[in-house]
Amino acid sequence: MKLTKEQSKEIKDLQSQVNKTKRVTSPDLEKVLYEAIPVLDHGFIRVIDYMGNDNSIVQAARVSYGKGTKKVSTDSGLIKYLMRHWHSTPFEMCEIKYHVKLPIFIARQWIRHRTANVNEYSARYSILDKEFYLPKNEHLAAQSLSNRQGRGEVLKGEQAEKVLKILKGDAERTYENYESMLNEKYDGSRINENQAGLARELARMNLTLNTYTQWYWKTDLLNLMNFLRLRADHHAQYEIRAYADVMLDTLKKWVPTTYDAFMDYRVGGTEVSSKGKIVLQKLINGEKTSIEDSGLSKREWNELMESFGLKEYIVD
Repeated sequence: MKLTKEQSKEIKDLQSQVNKTKRVTSPDLEKVLYEAIPVLDHGFIRVIDYMGNDNSIVQAARVSYGKGTKKVSTDSGLIKYLMRHWHSTPFEMCEIKYHVKLPIFIARQWIRHRTANVNEYSARYSILDKEFYLPKNEHLAAQSLSNRQGRGEVLKGEQAEKVLKILKGDAERTYENYESMLNEKYDGSRINENQAGLARELARMNLTLNTYTQWYWKTDLLNLMNFLRLRADHHAQYEIRAYADVMLDTLKKWVPTTYDAFMDYRVGGTEVSSKGKIVLQKLINGEKTSIEDSGLSKREWNELMESFGLKEYIVD
């Protein structure tokens, strides 16, 4: 991971601040505030700012109950209740802002979560650094034969080296051409003393998608959990999952009670359809059931059986 001199100075200056506040804070998150946490080969995540904590969620939830009314005996119990019953608005009362450095192809996948405020480094105004993401050998795999958007067997030996050589060579070659176009003096008459390189907004289109970009990404707690539920899942692409795992740790530091409920009910829990519920009820009661009379597709049936460890019922 590489930080510019300006970024390193900014982090040092921000972390040396001593501020008094009447606002609620999260002590564990304060310890890593502004710190650049490494991700992948050149990327990082920094928590820049946040608003609220577990108490803010409880406070917001109890407003709707009315004065003097308390449905749950403890704050932890209330947060679990909210999570269990899919109540969302109390979690929207907390917000967090990250500074993220990531490969462009991951940024394009990430931006599909349209529930955040984003401000990205502009290659129209500035020149992108010569930094590219290159996978480690254990993350270099062939296309899965059973999953159209997943990876299959890990590449070995010469095959892996060949692919890495191609990725690195293409990235370096296109960046050299990028620099060349920026530095080459262009003018229609070729006699103008004020000749300039190709416009940055045009030169950038030659770069490969593994080039690194940066952005500030601000969202509320509810939408952060929605993001992490998908991107920290083992089915997610490794590269975006690497970022989600770091963000999951910041979630734990920020709102530990909510984190526990999230891991229990969202990450560790399983959704069951009405048809799936009937299948499970029959199995519990010792009644015979099959995929043919369940109304479930083969994929739904197998996902249900796998979720509850009923591997003997999985259909090939």
